[in-house]
Amino acid sequence: MVQDPFPGFDRLDLATSGAAIRLRRGGNGPPLLLLHGYPQTHLMWRRIAPRLAERFTLVCPDLRGYGDSAKPPSAPDHAPYSKRAMARDMAEVMSALGHARFFVGAHDRGARVAHRLALDHSDRVLKLATLDIAPTREMYRDATDAFARAYWHWFFLIQPAPLPERMIGVDPDFYWKSRRASDMALFEPDILSEYLRCFREPATIHATCEDYRAAATIDIAHDDADGGKTIACPLLALWGENGAVGRCFDVLALWRERAADVRGHALPGGHYLAEEVPDMVADAFERFFTTGKA
Repeated sequence: MVQDPFPGFDRLDLATSGAAIRLRRGGNGPPLLLLHGYPQTHLMWRRIAPRLAERFTLVCPDLRGYGDSAKPPSAPDHAPYSKRAMARDMAEVMSALGHARFFVGAHDRGARVAHRLALDHSDRVLKLATLDIAPTREMYRDATDAFARAYWHWFFLIQPAPLPERMIGVDPDFYWKSRRASDMALFEPDILSEYLRCFREPATIHATCEDYRAAATIDIAHDDADGGKTIACPLLALWGENGAVGRCFDVLALWRERAADVRGHALPGGHYLAEEVPDMVADAFERFFTTGKA
């Protein structure tokens, strides 16, 4: 990479009970854990991290299975890539860094990990902000033809191994760039190269498929087992007004099925909000985490 997009941040590798996690840490103030989405890495926060680091101590990891974090073996029930296992990683990372309680901002798959983190570790998550998702179980339940067409990868990646792995592996760059081809201009050449470096690894392709397989199976089983349990901390839901999530779902209504204190709104962008409208995301995060206002 030509320039470090996280100037002044430490680069750390921390071992959890289930994986080795690569992360960047920097800033000053209350701890804020930032979780990335598919098929990216912690680099997705590069445009807002310097600003947020003025008010928060940021922890920006690569989720297990992604980036330069470990890709542990999976299992027939996909449990190693359940959001419960991935959330446990994050709880252990924050403990290792000395953060008993913390804020969480998360995008896409990372926001699904954050949802489970706020349920399983409710005494630790102070507030949760999500970018461009609604709860997984409810999205599958309410899926429409329009959603299936826009989010076809949800139904492709859950197919039994090794079908999607082999098809993606033939040309990982083509697959990565074609999913949302119109968004490629959001990524600087060196950032795109780094995303692709990580994604080309066969272990990453398999692990990220397992993430989706877990979402459609064991994660929903965990949700069902929760019964009426909801997220106790305040939740801010932001989504792209030009994206499929807001077009296909009532985002706030679905979150209100799963959380007790929900607020949020659309932002003028698509799926990759932190890279498309970073100032707006940073503004919203700062307001929410410091004052509680949306």
